[in-house]
Amino acid sequence: MRFLKHALAALTLGLVAIGASAAPNNPQNGVDYRTLDKPQQTDSGKKVEVSEFFWYSCPHCNAFEPDLEEWVKKQGNNIVFKRVPVAFRDSMIPQQKLYYALEAMGKVDELHVKVFNAIHVQHQRLDTDNAIADFVAKNGIDKKKFLDVYNSFGVQSKARRAAQLQGDYQVDGVPLVAIDGRFLTSPSIVGASMGNRPESVLFEGTLQVMDALVAKVAKEKNGSATAPAAAKKSK
Repeated sequence: MRFLKHALAALTLGLVAIGASAAPNNPQNGVDYRTLDKPQQTDSGKKVEVSEFFWYSCPHCNAFEPDLEEWVKKQGNNIVFKRVPVAFRDSMIPQQKLYYALEAMGKVDELHVKVFNAIHVQHQRLDTDNAIADFVAKNGIDKKKFLDVYNSFGVQSKARRAAQLQGDYQVDGVPLVAIDGRFLTSPSIVGASMGNRPESVLFEGTLQVMDALVAKVAKEKNGSATAPAAAKKSK
């Protein structure tokens, strides 16, 4: 019986240690984030590229948006932030086109959150061309101009590109955040190690992982920039 008690105590301590090592402020590859087998090319230069894969009708994306927006503002010029609307099925394509049309018209800052609010607070179904056109018209955008952009070759090309990125980044759920074309994290990935926690806690954990990954990539970029100079000096 005494041996059993000691064994159980050791097991408990072991589980505690495992939980501690998987803390979001000290993220571990394969636990708090995962690394793509094939890194994707980015075009952010010396800044760190951060991309969010999202879907307007996803309740988790809607809940994550305020925290993510605040995090992006805090990063300032350290990052280049991009959004990629996903489509796991054809019925999701209209919302992809909605985002890219708003982007092309310079209306994302004005209407992005309003789209989430219309769907998740006002319970509007913005999943068809007509419903989307009516929504933007009610929010002060000329309907004809919007539809011209919405149905344009440019927007359709971006939607196709988004589908390609979705495959390249192995997106299996949203929201999902990619750092520097290499690292992926999300509330669901972080939640697998943190256990059954409130969504707000998982969001906080995800942002901590993102902080650590951005810092890691920034350090690598700065290091690679100074390495040649240091090597030349040593000769």
